[in-house]
Amino acid sequence: MQYSSHIRFGLKAIVTCLLTLGTVASQAQPYGGGDDTLINMAQAWRKKDTNTLSMLLPQAAGHPLEPWAAYWELNARLETASASEVDAFLQRYAGTYQEDRLRNDWLLQLGKNRDFQGFARYYPAFRMRDDREVRCYALYADAVLGGRTGGEVAREFRESWYGQRDSDDGCTLAAGGLRQKGVISDADIWRKARLAAETNRMGAARTAVGVIDSAAAMSVPGLFSSPASYLASQADAGSRSGRELAVLALLRLASGNPMSAAQAMQSGWASRLEAHDRNWVWGEIGKQAALNLDSAAMNYFSQVRQLRDLDDVKLGWMARAALRMGYWPQVRHAIEAMSPEGQREPVWVYWRARALQGGLHLGRGPDREAASLYRSIAGHQGFYEQLALEALGERIGTPASPASLSGSERAAARANPGLQRAIYAMNIGLRSEGTREWNYTTNLHQSGGMSDRELLAAAALACERQWWNRCINTSERTKGVFDLQQRFPTPYRNVVVPRSQATGVDPAYVYGLIRQESRFASAARSGVGASGLMQVMPATARYTARKLGIPYEPSMLTELNTNVQLGTGYLKLVQDDFEGSLPMAAAAYNAGPGRPRAWRNGPRLEGAIWAENIPFGETRDYVKKVLSNTVNYAILLTGQPQSLRDRLGQVGPLEPGLPDLSRDLPSTAVRQIMPSGEVRVLSDPADAP
Repeated sequence: MQYSSHIRFGLKAIVTCLLTLGTVASQAQPYGGGDDTLINMAQAWRKKDTNTLSMLLPQAAGHPLEPWAAYWELNARLETASASEVDAFLQRYAGTYQEDRLRNDWLLQLGKNRDFQGFARYYPAFRMRDDREVRCYALYADAVLGGRTGGEVAREFRESWYGQRDSDDGCTLAAGGLRQKGVISDADIWRKARLAAETNRMGAARTAVGVIDSAAAMSVPGLFSSPASYLASQADAGSRSGRELAVLALLRLASGNPMSAAQAMQSGWASRLEAHDRNWVWGEIGKQAALNLDSAAMNYFSQVRQLRDLDDVKLGWMARAALRMGYWPQVRHAIEAMSPEGQREPVWVYWRARALQGGLHLGRGPDREAASLYRSIAGHQGFYEQLALEALGERIGTPASPASLSGSERAAARANPGLQRAIYAMNIGLRSEGTREWNYTTNLHQSGGMSDRELLAAAALACERQWWNRCINTSERTKGVFDLQQRFPTPYRNVVVPRSQATGVDPAYVYGLIRQESRFASAARSGVGASGLMQVMPATARYTARKLGIPYEPSMLTELNTNVQLGTGYLKLVQDDFEGSLPMAAAAYNAGPGRPRAWRNGPRLEGAIWAENIPFGETRDYVKKVLSNTVNYAILLTGQPQSLRDRLGQVGPLEPGLPDLSRDLPSTAVRQIMPSGEVRVLSDPADAP
């Protein structure tokens, strides 16, 4: 069996640690024995089969994953559970992920029951604090029932509420209560409605409007379904609600047709709105045009008279549109109007520094302010961190390695009960449970998460178990040290390197792509059929096999050698057909070749500007990560300093007279249009929780 070499790790230590947590004092079942009980309970929990869960729970006593079994059984019937049952669970499994997970669930139940006296009893011990709805209930209890008010409460609430894609009971309740107490304003609530309208979240928009004006909320479905008709016949700018509904309609119109929204503004709506509302609408029109790579985007943004009326998302797209047009002063203005948090993001630190130099690379040397900005982010951690190093005139070389882990540091990681349970769950196929417990143990169990040295030791433990996604993700959390080999492991080197070389693709590029596609899970399979290390779709496999002249059967796609041969073969075809462009080939691998074929049209751009203007957020992030990964893998594989800027090159329209060979390439990804209008690429990385 695949995991047989790992299942006997520290079993005695697991049992000892779990006994100290209050689990039944009996010998843990060996792998392959009592594990069936846990697997059956996991399946029953997903079906909310309370009878099966109650029947199987006694059989899980003493098992290393008993806390999971007890959690599933109680969670499935939490609506009818008593506080004494919850208290007994929390005491029995104190200190575990399952204890805090159940506390999270119980707090949600208490909030829905409006039992805020009980809520106040359980909330102080809540460690994770990562559930926005729980946070909203807590703020409601603090402000409405406890009298806590002030700007800090308003800020915390806006952060929780605005970060939600859909409406929920907790934040809706808090919005109404905080409004009545004067903690938040009507403008805060209308802003939530606007954000929901911009992402096509009709339910969330209607709920937000209903907090202020239940009659106005009745108009939201109509203005979503036909914004132009609403503006033409129903909109009334005579009241606050009327003007705000008109803004929502203009935002929805801009989402589908920026030019039509601009015409509506120019034909009268601009004069009927207040100045900050006009600015917001013009900013959204500009953003939508920028997403379409429309050269008119900057014309729309120029209608905004006060950039600070825009949020960071709109300002980010203004900066991207200005980059695309080479308007460096506007790049700087957009970034400097962002919130302090937005300005600190590496992407905007880098482009602000470039704008201070008028867009120049190192050529004439960075001025003092630009150099300071570059230095603040320069490193190996990511795309812009690497570009900042090069902007300072440095090649990207091998970073300083952290001190070797001591025996006691490694032993502490091996003895950590949360990490042990996570590995055990992973080994018996409970991958989601293993991932969640691992993440909790490393990130949330103690305030601020594990220290750098603890993270390195935990990552080393995951690497030893060949659990590559946790190895990588855990090592990436270190702040003061950077372990290049942990963050960029090279498993299957005897397959990946020779296959890449035989195909004519840089092995570092292949490794950079695999790290992003599957995190080296050779058996990974996405919900839409992408398979293996390189997440190859069946249609892509058939096409590539035919092009390469190799025998192929669908059952071969999950074989390591075949998967890498087909994945590298397809990557080579894509790269050749896009004239060797690494960023375009990566975009094609993620979103299909048709999209980058369209995105290349327009001005000829340096690769970093082209990548930053990719309209699909997932693909934009993917391309930057693959190229950044590639640089670090090239350092590991060659031992030589590298350049990201050289790999990015330039991207522009196909030269006149050259055939577009990419038109017959199949897509490696399936894309779905989400309710928000966002395009989601469904061949997701294998380590998604």
